[in-house]
Amino acid sequence: MNLDLLRSSIEAKTEFDYSRSGGPGGQNVNKVNSKAIARIRLDEVLGLSAAEAALATLRLASRLTTAGELIVQSDEERDQGRNREAALARLFSLIAGAARIPKQRKATKPTRGSRERRLASKRSRASSKDLRRKPSE
Repeated sequence: MNLDLLRSSIEAKTEFDYSRSGGPGGQNVNKVNSKAIARIRLDEVLGLSAAEAALATLRLASRLTTAGELIVQSDEERDQGRNREAALARLFSLIAGAARIPKQRKATKPTRGSRERRLASKRSRASSKDLRRKPSE
């Protein structure tokens, strides 16, 4: 995954709509379009291999529209520019996180020390439970 190419491609291909925000804004809240709504088609994003793009499409399937667009909105800030940057950052983190291929786990055996610690703790638990028993006659 080429993160620089991914970030620049997201910035270039994202389309924005703006609307009135329900968040903070003081006197301007009813007259300024500060909410940023970002939409991008996942098949237009560059910087992902074919496997990463397929994985991202699969993982983000519930968030995609029928046209294959991922939509994110931000209205936390009072400023349209900051909401735009927040929406871009959220798009980037969503796509990069969904496209990340997990490392294959290498199977390992427990070490001798860990086996001994496990058995020692079992013996300790067993002895404390033995002490709770009524003495046998």
